[in-house]
Amino acid sequence: MGDVTLRDVARASGCSVATVSRVLAGTRPVGAETALRVREAAARLGYRPNHAARALRSRATGTVGLVLPQITNPFYPGLVRELTHALHAEGRAVLLADCDDDPVAEAERVDDLLSRRVDALLVIPADERRSRDAVAAAARRVPLVLMDRRCGSGIADSVAVDNAAGTALVLDHLAATGRRRPCFVGAHGSASAAAERRAAYAAGSGALDPRAPERVALGDFSVAWGRAAVDQVLPARPDALVCANDLIAIGALQRLRELGVDVPGEVAVTGFDDIPMAELASPGVTTVRQPVAELAAEATQMLARRLGGDGAGPRRTIRLAPELVARGSSGARDRDRG
Repeated sequence: MGDVTLRDVARASGCSVATVSRVLAGTRPVGAETALRVREAAARLGYRPNHAARALRSRATGTVGLVLPQITNPFYPGLVRELTHALHAEGRAVLLADCDDDPVAEAERVDDLLSRRVDALLVIPADERRSRDAVAAAARRVPLVLMDRRCGSGIADSVAVDNAAGTALVLDHLAATGRRRPCFVGAHGSASAAAERRAAYAAGSGALDPRAPERVALGDFSVAWGRAAVDQVLPARPDALVCANDLIAIGALQRLRELGVDVPGEVAVTGFDDIPMAELASPGVTTVRQPVAELAAEATQMLARRLGGDGAGPRRTIRLAPELVARGSSGARDRDRG
């Protein structure tokens, strides 16, 4: 049997060739029932698209570029997995680039992906200010969605978790468990997630203790910094460490255990993101879970709308609701401690 064509799929599905092309190329929205019928017919016949020919005809490559700050951050592999699945369901492939938290390298990665004629870009900016020019320039060329972090208002569509709401959940939890001397352990720099979590702590921690907003230690989003931060802040006798992500929290737990500090009896520890390591730590880390599947789905839908002809519409910003996951690293305060 010769190669299966779009016309063969159209005949088997009872749809027009144009409809089959739209479904398999993902270029325009098609009703769910129709799309399912087309895909089932294509699978049954063993249809395989000729991507090179399609690109020459339509000037679309069916690819989306994804630029990450650092793939070694355990939060990102799960997000990449969800994005890959969501985009594959739309008939699109993903080209992944890692900039190692360097805005200069990030701009180079973006230019490289554009030179490969990606149809759109998903970007998690390395730095809110220093990433802005490259992101804005790319957004003028192809549909672009910012994920997880901001990069200035009005530059591109954006979807991220509500970092302020997540930090408020942590502070409410600590207050309910009797904590009154929290300390924030976060990261330097102007990545918006770091800044938003730091600002939310400053705004909300005063309800526990008027001096709490002053108890802040900044390093980076790493286990090593979490360990070092404990030695820096422990003399101030905090009863809770509010860590800006789970890696910091895991490092803090390790160092507190080495020093013989009871967690959570003497010091509670909380994180943010709910990476797999958070549940496996001893004790498990109380953290804020990001809705990763929803994040990927919203980003994919935003791109689909732009690619489907809504390129001139207003920029949209979506903030997703986080969830507190309480584990063994927080709990009732040891009342005998001064």
